[in-house]
Amino acid sequence: MRKIMIALTLLLIISVLFIASKNKNEKSPGTSSSSTSQQTNKNTVAFDKSKYSIDDPDSIWIIVNKKRPISTTFIPSNLVTPDVKRDSSDSDAEQQVRKEVGSSIESMFADAKKEGLDLMLASGYRSAALQKTYYDGYVARDGQAAADRYSARPGTSEHQTGLAFDVARGDRKCYLEICFADTPEGKWLAANAYKYGLVLRYQNGKEDITGYQYEPWHFRYVGTALAEQINKSGQTLEEFFGL
Repeated sequence: MRKIMIALTLLLIISVLFIASKNKNEKSPGTSSSSTSQQTNKNTVAFDKSKYSIDDPDSIWIIVNKKRPISTTFIPSNLVTPDVKRDSSDSDAEQQVRKEVGSSIESMFADAKKEGLDLMLASGYRSAALQKTYYDGYVARDGQAAADRYSARPGTSEHQTGLAFDVARGDRKCYLEICFADTPEGKWLAANAYKYGLVLRYQNGKEDITGYQYEPWHFRYVGTALAEQINKSGQTLEEFFGL
């Protein structure tokens, strides 16, 4: 009888140890997963949308559109002429962009050239006075309603900030036309511009949001951090900032 009691006691102890060991193993993955999740959350930093002003025309994040004009007297203080192929029909001033944009353009054009592509800077900075000349001419030719779809009124053009520019092929094929999107140059720019801190400002199908028709040649400098966010989301600047 004593032997039976000892055997039962040993069996009970072994059972308890087995159950305890099993519970410990089942809990371990959950604990590890929780720890990993906490570590991941700690390493994930939310994008700071307030890093730069979207109202200050000197800011690289300034958002200019029909509802968000800037003063017609504004002139960027650090305009430079990029060392790239430029449209000879433009005035000297219109071949300029802000310094940080110029560096971006030079790098992008150089990399495109390595891919056998021939890019040309078609238009950069425009004063409000020059923009008025363009706009008035388009209104006279096509009427105001049509002109408003593709041309900005003075004070509402991104070109005045020195942060926006138009790109064309060196041979001028599809020059500032929607068919530019289907050229090798247009496709390469659409896929790679964000790497240089640039966004395609007027996207296809977003006219109701941006206020302008699709312009596959019009790029805007915002810096690489924001450009990457826009590229991932597929949003316009207005959508990204909730405007």
